[in-house]
Amino acid sequence: MPRKQGPPVLWNLVRQLFLGLACLLLPTNASVLTPDAFAHHVQRFNTMEPETVVNAIPNQDAWAWMEKEIPLFECPDREVEEMYYFRWWSFRKHLVETPVGYVITEFLTPVGHAGAFNTISCAVGHHLAEGRWLRSDRYLDDTITFWLRGNDGKPQPHFHKYSNWFAAAVWDRFLVNGDRAFVVDLLPDLVADYRAWVAERRSEEGLFWQYDVRDGMEESISGSRRQRNLRPTINSYLFANARAIADIAGLAGKADIAREFTEEAERLKTLVRQSLWDPEAQFFKVRLEDGGLSNAREEIGFIPWMFHLPDPCAGEEDAWAQLTDPDGFAAPFGITTAERRHPQFRSHGYGTCEWDGAVWPFATSQTLTAMANVLCGYLAIPPVTRRDYFSAFLTYTHSQHAEDRPYIGEYLDEITGEWITGRDDRSRYYNHSTYADLLISGLVGLRPCDWNTVEIAPSLPPDAWDWFCLDGLRYHGRLLTVVWDRDGSRYHVGAGLSVMADGEMIGRNATLERLTTPLP
Repeated sequence: MPRKQGPPVLWNLVRQLFLGLACLLLPTNASVLTPDAFAHHVQRFNTMEPETVVNAIPNQDAWAWMEKEIPLFECPDREVEEMYYFRWWSFRKHLVETPVGYVITEFLTPVGHAGAFNTISCAVGHHLAEGRWLRSDRYLDDTITFWLRGNDGKPQPHFHKYSNWFAAAVWDRFLVNGDRAFVVDLLPDLVADYRAWVAERRSEEGLFWQYDVRDGMEESISGSRRQRNLRPTINSYLFANARAIADIAGLAGKADIAREFTEEAERLKTLVRQSLWDPEAQFFKVRLEDGGLSNAREEIGFIPWMFHLPDPCAGEEDAWAQLTDPDGFAAPFGITTAERRHPQFRSHGYGTCEWDGAVWPFATSQTLTAMANVLCGYLAIPPVTRRDYFSAFLTYTHSQHAEDRPYIGEYLDEITGEWITGRDDRSRYYNHSTYADLLISGLVGLRPCDWNTVEIAPSLPPDAWDWFCLDGLRYHGRLLTVVWDRDGSRYHVGAGLSVMADGEMIGRNATLERLTTPLP
């Protein structure tokens, strides 16, 4: 999908001054919803089990923090609404205040493969995607600075222990908060980080190799913990990082860097499509050390669409037929990490971090993000539908339970929904995926951009809900309210899809379809 071009640099400089002032004056009240109407969710969560690990914000302060930091959400599906607040309540548990600022953890309890303050880089892209919707900048500013400069001004030594799409996530966060000065200041660090990946992982063919385990995907069908395979994961991530660096360089007026990394992104795109696309299987696959392609379709074959790597109408979109195929990736409790027809499906043991078919929320988050991109104007006739997205999102929501209570762990059985790693402290509240971001940017469909426009492209089917409201969402220094009210009787702000900024109506559609409106 072509990258949209924003206004000239001078306009961005002027707008940034206003954004800075606007953030200082940002109101904290919602326009339509009443916060007290949702406090009961947190009251329940606080009583579900003992609080065994306490970080920066204890349970007793959880609702006060959430009321200040998160957009409110209401919908007719009680399970979706409850999960929305549960995932924010859970995310808050992983905010750790350290002598060098806040960091975001993946596990609540200490794990041996973590670095300073129990941090792990594997899911940092998910952390930034989720956290970009918080009203306070400090949590993500500190986290980003920690990874790039928190080791005496240098990157954390464990930053490259796992593949990640860090620069791309930093750019996506900028599209929400509009803090140009912050991302421009990071440009030298992000360039150096990319060049470190080139030195460490670029193959003679020009693609990047990775061990499965360093993708955070330990026991897969296509590889092993020791094989240096060319994978859709790391190559898609670095494509996205290169493109983000080019965008940031454009903001900074660094035309030479912007040109270098634009060319690098295009080079990677070409190589991925040439070397990792299997025309017979109609899927992006792993290329093995011996030069051949894996004989397995795996969920990582959807990742290129997470970053708009495939070109529209080039033929690769046929891969999405596998998503809803019961012999492909569709299972009762989610999207499997390998195709179910493969003879090695679920063959690698149990409880040893298998990515051979079990459902991982980490991968589901990636696939749903990719799917929302496909639905959002990527193709004239998308290979998947809004109904497909909604169904997968509801299954994802329903799977995040244990003993009839909200719960998020590492990975689960695709048939029974049982969490494979059990419910010990290590697995509990596993911060390795997204939910709020999938609802905000996918289901509701707020598509952030780098100029003053609000674009809503819902993935929610038009006939699914009669109403919903997302209220108090910080965007470009303003607080947005997005309301869908089929006949206008629920919220009394008018029938249809409405968008307000700081309580003032700025756009409306009669139907639940794409709405694009200037942000005054």
